[in-house]
Amino acid sequence: MSVRTRFAVLLSAAICLGALAACGSDRTAEDPTPASGSTQGRAESPELSEPSESAAETVAVPVYFVGDTPQGPRLFREFRQVPADDPASGALALMTSGDALDPDYRTLYPGGSFASVQVDADPMVVELPDESWTTAPDGMSQDDARLAAQQLVYTLQGVAQARSAVAIQLDGAPADLFGLGGELADEPELDVRALVNVTSPEEGATVSGTFTASGVSSSFEATTPWEVRAEDGTVAAKGFATAEGWMDKLYPWETEVDVSDLAPGTYTFAAMTDDPSGGEGHGPTEDTKTITVG
Repeated sequence: MSVRTRFAVLLSAAICLGALAACGSDRTAEDPTPASGSTQGRAESPELSEPSESAAETVAVPVYFVGDTPQGPRLFREFRQVPADDPASGALALMTSGDALDPDYRTLYPGGSFASVQVDADPMVVELPDESWTTAPDGMSQDDARLAAQQLVYTLQGVAQARSAVAIQLDGAPADLFGLGGELADEPELDVRALVNVTSPEEGATVSGTFTASGVSSSFEATTPWEVRAEDGTVAAKGFATAEGWMDKLYPWETEVDVSDLAPGTYTFAAMTDDPSGGEGHGPTEDTKTITVG
């Protein structure tokens, strides 16, 4: 076993302890909200600051979906434009329908939507559409039910810019969501979120020259490798970003990606966690976005 591998194995125990120690702390300020339809010129506003309005009619908010990782299903985030007069309802409609831009993302909700939502209260309040949502539907495991609840909590906390709990009601009375209880709190992000998440470029973005890629990660020694892959899977460009930290939570990363030498066409931008174990562990977590080089 190499020195790098032995260090990674020993470090995994420290990571677990660090994650437990972080359970009671606030999540770090994360990557800024991207400008709609652009991979550059993002406003410098972290996740827990006020959402930035891109137009009078809409506002950008974080919406959480589910994707597959080596650790199992985890939460991935997209910043989406929703009606400014009721951003919480707009965000939940996207979340429950699974209307993600990235085809790798999905929802754990069975269809339909919440009857109402109130985010200017502590705890925040959501009203179930009917009694069927009080128990887990057929085929939903307990782990999936828990992650579905975290989809809801993380999305509403991002919209409200507050770490409030979420109270579940049915016809105005306390109720359970999928049998999990009537008041839900956020779980530590390293337990429920993907260890790397690309914010920019967005899925389907058109880029040229040099563009700024950004996101969040918790990766070995804060190193977040990235690749630009051609349609046949070959690596056309690669490099790495250095995040602002690692181990205890997700931290922002940002890097410049030069595609000026690439032929116009469709590519995949991939960011991943570093894997010092050489494949002996879970392997790297990855988030990919389809891009067009103009």
